[in-house]
Amino acid sequence: MDFLTIIGIAVAMTGIFYGHQLEGGDAIGVLSHPMSYVIILGGTIGATLTQTPLPHLIRTIKLTPWLIKPPSNDYPAMIGEIVEWSQTARKEGLLALEDKLETVTDPFTRKGLQMLASAREPQAIRATLEAELDAIEELNMSASKFYEAAGAFAPTIGIIGAVMGLIMIMSDLTDPSKLGVGIAAAFVATIYGLMFANVFFLPMGVKLKVYILAQSKYRELIIEGLLLIAGGENPRFIEEQLSSYVAE
Repeated sequence: MDFLTIIGIAVAMTGIFYGHQLEGGDAIGVLSHPMSYVIILGGTIGATLTQTPLPHLIRTIKLTPWLIKPPSNDYPAMIGEIVEWSQTARKEGLLALEDKLETVTDPFTRKGLQMLASAREPQAIRATLEAELDAIEELNMSASKFYEAAGAFAPTIGIIGAVMGLIMIMSDLTDPSKLGVGIAAAFVATIYGLMFANVFFLPMGVKLKVYILAQSKYRELIIEGLLLIAGGENPRFIEEQLSSYVAE
């Protein structure tokens, strides 16, 4: 579980609202502006959806839970499993690896192991798995780009909201005493545009990118391990080679 996502948002929101109160502002009264919420969230989400193809939206929905529960990339466990496969291949041959397929749940790893058990050429295994890895990474990156796009749209939508608020104020100048409060409320939309962009959307996009790249690196280890087995390398050598992927 990645609790830093929740903690980070909570700390940022507390700092913004509490800081506003320390300066004598009414955070609950002024900043709780329903119209601003509707304009910012509705406008930002609508604009982002407009530029997003449906498959990318589906991938974004699928990967968003990674912000709280990222994929588990257990390097030591994976290295141990690959070493075990290499020992089986050396003792019983590559065909014996088909019995290991039942225990592999990850589709990417399962496909690579299946190709290895079928005695495919190492070049063919590398070309196939690397092409699939590139395709998966590119599709996954669309989730990160979705939030980055939302972060780019939100401030602009905030300006639109502020201008709309000013238009409403200027259309009725019968009570000059209300101008100050009205103008302040109008600029709340700008605040929310910047806040949603810099507290929510942009950090979420960056964090997703980190996890996507981490998963790609993990799968690169799997490809390297399978190729070492295909090359008939010693299990001890395979373990040493793959251990270089693990940061100390």
